[in-house]
Amino acid sequence: MKHITLEEAQSLPRWRRPETLLFVMAIAMPLAFSTWLALLENFIIERAGFNGSHNGWLHSVREVPGFLAFSVIFILAFVREQSLALISLGLLGIATAATAFFPDVGWILFITFFSSIGFHFYETVNQSLQLQWLSKESAPQKLAWMVSVGSGASLFAYGLVWLTWGRLGLGFNGYYMMGGGLCAVIALACWFLYPRFEAPTPQRRELVLRKRYWLYYALQFMAGARRQIFVVFAAFMMVEKFNLGVEDKTGLLMITLLTNMFVAPVLGQIVKRFGERNTLVIEYIGLICVFLAYGGLFWFGWGVLIACALYVIDHIFFALAFALKTYFQKIADPADIAPTAAVAFTINHIAAVFLPAALGYLWLVSPDAVFIMAACMAGVSLALALLIPRHPRPGRETILSRPVSTLAE
Repeated sequence: MKHITLEEAQSLPRWRRPETLLFVMAIAMPLAFSTWLALLENFIIERAGFNGSHNGWLHSVREVPGFLAFSVIFILAFVREQSLALISLGLLGIATAATAFFPDVGWILFITFFSSIGFHFYETVNQSLQLQWLSKESAPQKLAWMVSVGSGASLFAYGLVWLTWGRLGLGFNGYYMMGGGLCAVIALACWFLYPRFEAPTPQRRELVLRKRYWLYYALQFMAGARRQIFVVFAAFMMVEKFNLGVEDKTGLLMITLLTNMFVAPVLGQIVKRFGERNTLVIEYIGLICVFLAYGGLFWFGWGVLIACALYVIDHIFFALAFALKTYFQKIADPADIAPTAAVAFTINHIAAVFLPAALGYLWLVSPDAVFIMAACMAGVSLALALLIPRHPRPGRETILSRPVSTLAE
């Protein structure tokens, strides 16, 4: 496969340029992942007999590859980033297609682990490629558009399930094979249709941990811990507490994705205009309120409509998380992007390995306490976000940073 520089790529037809490949991959990944997500709770409860503890263990197993994301650096000594992204995307698709072959706990844990390798390794490398291939000036807006495009792909997956569930006789297995298969086919097509793009700055091929990135690491850790509570327990609550069926849950996800499609470009403008610090402060204050309101579902007996509204609002605030990417892009040595993306993904998943399983047991006793913990985590994130400078840059990574004459540690 031909290798070309990003500058040379600008002479290619628009559909073969690096930015277009990022958008195509942003479409492919949700076709598999969103199909998996749309059916997951109903599948594991109705077909595999999962309880809250089983669900916690499922997500702990799923997050192990995220914790091992640092190993991407060693793989990149043998495989190019773009190639690894497409291989990982293909693995995600194939494993998703096989999810419902055997509806028992052992198989689901096994195949989820392999789909998670594809998902997390793809996400790690994709984040690195985004920050290398997009300019600092255009990154906030283009990342926001990628969120919007990914939301559109998820909407397609959810809409297909919502419109045809029970009408085509496909069952869980048929839908998983369809969503995963489409993802795998797109990854294969991208492998042959796109040249290999050379980033302007060669990436270091060893693990990088720098003191000056400490705030970015801390924010990543808290984001990972907080996200797990939402991903694992918010949707599970919708099925367990409010008895949402496949059509109901998929309809809720469609509303969420439609909202994100229209809101994401606006969020990109917000980051560009108001900066990463103010954007993240807004996100964390909003998440504190949302998680406390989740607790209110149990304290005050609020109904399913309020629960669904909170779910949609929750997604809007989480969409602001790409401000963390652009914050790192502004403070990073360009050669650190790939190794730091891998390290940050591992840091993001430290809590994810044990937190779902541990909180699964707490869920059996006090579900509202799980969401109170999430609100506390958002509070810690808020305190950390206040340390981001208004205009972050190398040497000015936090408001506590002292002027430095070199980037070396």
